[in-house]
Amino acid sequence: MNDNRKTSLEQQGVLHPAAETSPPLHRRRRWWIPVALVLLVIAAAAAWYFYSPGTSPEAQQRGAKGGGPNAASRPMSVVTANAATADVGVYITGLGTVTPLHTVTVRSRVDGQLLRVAFREGQMVKAGDLLGEIDPRPFQVQLTQAEGQMARDQALLKNAQVDLERYRTLFEQDSVARQQLDTQAALVRQYEGAVKSDQGQIDNARLQLTYAHITAPVAGRIGLRQVDPGNIVRASDQNGIVVITQLQPISVIFTVPEDQVSTVMKRMRSGEKLPVEAWDRADKNKLAAGVLVTVDNQIDPTTGTVKLRAQFGNEEFLLFPNQFVNAKLLVDVLANATVIPGAAVQRGAQGTFVYVVQSDRTVSVRPVKLGPTQGERVAVSEGVKAGEMLVVDGADKLRDGARVQLPGDAPAAGEPRGKGPGKGKGKGKGRKDGGDAPASPDATSGTDAAPGAAKRGEGKARP
Repeated sequence: MNDNRKTSLEQQGVLHPAAETSPPLHRRRRWWIPVALVLLVIAAAAAWYFYSPGTSPEAQQRGAKGGGPNAASRPMSVVTANAATADVGVYITGLGTVTPLHTVTVRSRVDGQLLRVAFREGQMVKAGDLLGEIDPRPFQVQLTQAEGQMARDQALLKNAQVDLERYRTLFEQDSVARQQLDTQAALVRQYEGAVKSDQGQIDNARLQLTYAHITAPVAGRIGLRQVDPGNIVRASDQNGIVVITQLQPISVIFTVPEDQVSTVMKRMRSGEKLPVEAWDRADKNKLAAGVLVTVDNQIDPTTGTVKLRAQFGNEEFLLFPNQFVNAKLLVDVLANATVIPGAAVQRGAQGTFVYVVQSDRTVSVRPVKLGPTQGERVAVSEGVKAGEMLVVDGADKLRDGARVQLPGDAPAAGEPRGKGPGKGKGKGKGRKDGGDAPASPDATSGTDAAPGAAKRGEGKARP
């Protein structure tokens, strides 16, 4: 078709200008099909969200308030415990340090060569046990010399005493002068002093010989050896030979605030022995039990605390010197107090409260006033009575009036048994006429299973 004829036909209206380039009609109508499918999917999802039981905002709000069919059919599983009545101790807790009653650095009291060591490191010794031996020969020589000097002076003293008796007889006969008698008497006293000095030298030599055998001054545990055999030890050595620390009994020095000193002193003046417990640093394991011995005579102005000393038998050696412990001083006992588990206590903007399980398996919020804590139990002065059931686990999503289910309770009405909702399988078969297939008696009536069964039935009904 030439251009002139084409233009003429367009002017007459016979031929449309875009007739040759426009696509067929069935192609132009295909673009809305994907859009319609997307809109149908969105509409189905919105309908399922807003009208499915348990997922609509109204159902969620009713479930949060503890009412509505969803909350009634699906109560929250919780773990409970009953409030009880027991005696609760009132403790004063302070950080303490294990301090031995005796710590002795064993040093040599004489100079000499250490011949042998008679102990093992870490050994438990008693007072007087042999620990080491220093070469005793120099001290034995000194003892022999002192004994020889004493024998010489004793002989001179004896001769002087005999001469004194002669001079006394001659003086009575007026044969010697008074001066000669007095001189002889002075010589006797001089020799007597020399004999006493010799006796002191002998005693000193024997003492040095005794010091050559090093013994334990107190009972306790031997530390690490500081000197090996064969070395020359001196009395002026600062490190010594070994350190002995007494472990049984042992004490703990701990501090308490100055505001509680009056309470402690009042109990001590009554003559009572206040029990003290020593716990580990994590405050989980009890190490030993003892009694309070004394209170320091002044308060530390820098910390506002006062030091107390408690003594422990330490039969199992669980307390070790310089160990940090938590000391708990028992100052009072609350008799027949209402106690609850610490896990039942909840804290919020209005203070501390607990969830109390009612007889109809609903919970109520109960404000409580807490008292002293003993282990995992807390004393309650107000809000809870003995025997009431409290929620100790699963209280995160509870609200006032919410329904709960205990581990021993039977499933509530509407609660599925065995398989949960959405897990049932539709066993209905499609009919030839294309109708919906009836569901099998074994199929679960959950919202997720029924649509699946219908779809499978429809698929089998198609030729």
